[in-house]
Amino acid sequence: MSTRSLTRIIPSIPVSDGAGVKLRRSLGQSQGLRLDPFLMLDEFASDNPDDYIAGFPPHPHRGFETVTYMLAGDFEHEDHLGHKGHLRGGGAQWMTAGRGIIHSEMPLQESGRLHGFQFWINLPAREKMKPAAYRDIQPEEIPEVAIRGGSVKVVAGRLESADGQHADGPIQGLSTAPLFLDVRLEPGAHFVQSVEDGHAAFLYPYAGSLRVGAGAPRDLPARQVGVLSDGDRIEVQAGAEGGLFLLLAARPIGEPVVQYGPFVMNTRDEIEQALADYRAGTLAG
Repeated sequence: MSTRSLTRIIPSIPVSDGAGVKLRRSLGQSQGLRLDPFLMLDEFASDNPDDYIAGFPPHPHRGFETVTYMLAGDFEHEDHLGHKGHLRGGGAQWMTAGRGIIHSEMPLQESGRLHGFQFWINLPAREKMKPAAYRDIQPEEIPEVAIRGGSVKVVAGRLESADGQHADGPIQGLSTAPLFLDVRLEPGAHFVQSVEDGHAAFLYPYAGSLRVGAGAPRDLPARQVGVLSDGDRIEVQAGAEGGLFLLLAARPIGEPVVQYGPFVMNTRDEIEQALADYRAGTLAG
């Protein structure tokens, strides 16, 4: 077995998006800071409604998937197809923009804690123009598994921990074979997870800190992406204050990426077509 090591650290930076929502962006803060097939990772966390109340009014997407995962707070999703969804704390939404979708994500609260994440996963060329779809995943649909020294929520893929715990998340069967775990460790606790050789993988501690790797582990502080080397297992140890982190992995696509804001295609001509379709009102077909 080959344990992955920490090869790169990408600090998150403060940015604003939507109608002025304050968040921290790590992957995707520039177009060079991607990890195929992951395009972007944002964390939003605030007790101040001025930081989030304006939300994300209607905006378009084409060519990739957006995943929103909430720790606390409530959002409402609405799209051009007439769908509405309630995203609650502890739940997630997996949306495939495909050919195109115009949607909004607005807070369903005027005060209190809002804390969550959104990341973007690219689609291969053959899937970029498929019909848009999304799935609201309620908190009770996400398995939470007790492990030695902590717990794991399994959103996508399969938990295969070293202490013999196994569980499948509600998201399965996608072409990029994503793995998405929310791991919570007590101070000093160890966690080991199997992962496919060749898949891109990274960690994002949102509280506490981690020691990553075996033999000569490296420290990974909170709110920084830790990009991992290749290998078939991931090994971490929580710091003195514990460690709460996302573990994300997926099969790389290996195709050209041309991005213009909310459109992610393979060529500049395809981006120009997306813009023309949006202006003509035919983006979503």
